[in-house]
Amino acid sequence: MQMMPQMAYDRAITVFSPDGRLFQVEYAREAVKRGTTAIGIKAIDGVVLLVDKRITSRLLDVESVEKIFKIDDHIGAATSGLVADARVLIDRSRVEAQVNRMTYNEKIGVGVLAKKICDHMQTYTQYGGVRPYGTALLIAGVNDDSIGLFETDPSGTLLEYKATSIGAGRNVVMEVFEAQYTDDIDLNGAILLAMEALYKATEGKLEARTIEIGVIEFKTKMFKKLTTEDAGKYVQQVLEQHASESREKT
Repeated sequence: MQMMPQMAYDRAITVFSPDGRLFQVEYAREAVKRGTTAIGIKAIDGVVLLVDKRITSRLLDVESVEKIFKIDDHIGAATSGLVADARVLIDRSRVEAQVNRMTYNEKIGVGVLAKKICDHMQTYTQYGGVRPYGTALLIAGVNDDSIGLFETDPSGTLLEYKATSIGAGRNVVMEVFEAQYTDDIDLNGAILLAMEALYKATEGKLEARTIEIGVIEFKTKMFKKLTTEDAGKYVQQVLEQHASESREKT
């Protein structure tokens, strides 16, 4: 039997190559790697999401760029990759959360929502005429007795983390987390750690106006975004710390 040429496995349809690879899924992951850096950290008293919006033009209205979204009162999500694909998944997440409220008269679990979204993403790796989503999500939230932080993947893979990152700066951020993350970190410390990781991932290019921070406290179980002014205080704190370290070295 004649083998299909290698190029045939590199077309729009997602099929396995002879060595077991799904090229379209791999390309979708590359789209995520080219996206902005998004960070999620679990703390003892909540969970933090942080994104560098990476504004490339001074003519762009910064407020029009949104990378952290409220899914339900107790759940938020950060995105990296193709913005349009992320928007579709965010809309679907919100619908799933509301359907659960209408059907069971209770808030959807963070892990349950993340699994539903990943199940949906996985179906787009199976059928002809569709392509995988070129985006990944960090889904974070608070259940009645636990805190959840989940990372989705274009293949539909679902992983739960204590601290993780997606996007262009992932490798640098994960190195910082491996070295500095502790299980007893609080929300304030988590935000500062995320800022420190982002500082290294962006080579010191931190600006409050291009950073989004979402926080869900375990006590209130309510998602909220920090204002630019509040984000600026954390940015200033990290910048001053590094400036002080530089002066000490000289």
